[in-house]
Amino acid sequence: MENEIKLASGAMVALGVATAALVVMPYLEVRDVKPPPQLKPYTSAELRGREVYIANGCVYCHSQQPRDRNLGPDQARGWGRASVPGDYYYDKPHLLGSMRTGPDLFNIGARQPSKDWHLGHLYQPRAYAPDSTMPSYPYLFTVKDAKEAQAEGEQAVTLPAGYGPNYGQVVVPTPEALDLVKYLQSLNHTYPVLPAAPQP
Repeated sequence: MENEIKLASGAMVALGVATAALVVMPYLEVRDVKPPPQLKPYTSAELRGREVYIANGCVYCHSQQPRDRNLGPDQARGWGRASVPGDYYYDKPHLLGSMRTGPDLFNIGARQPSKDWHLGHLYQPRAYAPDSTMPSYPYLFTVKDAKEAQAEGEQAVTLPAGYGPNYGQVVVPTPEALDLVKYLQSLNHTYPVLPAAPQP
């Protein structure tokens, strides 16, 4: 009986130490973090796009957390500065990601601000990056007769030659695709996170 008590006590101590180190201490460090002044809350369209991002599993292949230059070459890859806790102030849930099958998207809105590029890339990634392993998302688009789309005032996606539908047809984004692109364009964390250096 004595060995069982020692085992249970040891397990409780280990659980307590782990909880303190992995839950309590990190919470105490970031509980009072405020957002950087230039970070804005998501608009309703961007929030809907974020839901599309989550529903399509984008977080499984893309991270949103560039590392410090001492921990990896993320800055040399053009992914921007290392992220800080305040960058995620409006993110619930956080979409940090742990895989990098594709590039980090923390600053994709700054690296690639073009709406047309994002729409075309979602429709057919290999038209923009021939070696891409990203799946295409044709269900976020509708193929329509060009005259019908024009009559309805819908803007067709501009695609590279050879990647569009049959002659006389165009690819039109759904509202979900447009919202997803708005979310991706909002991922722009190029603002400074440290106060400006004092001028002499």
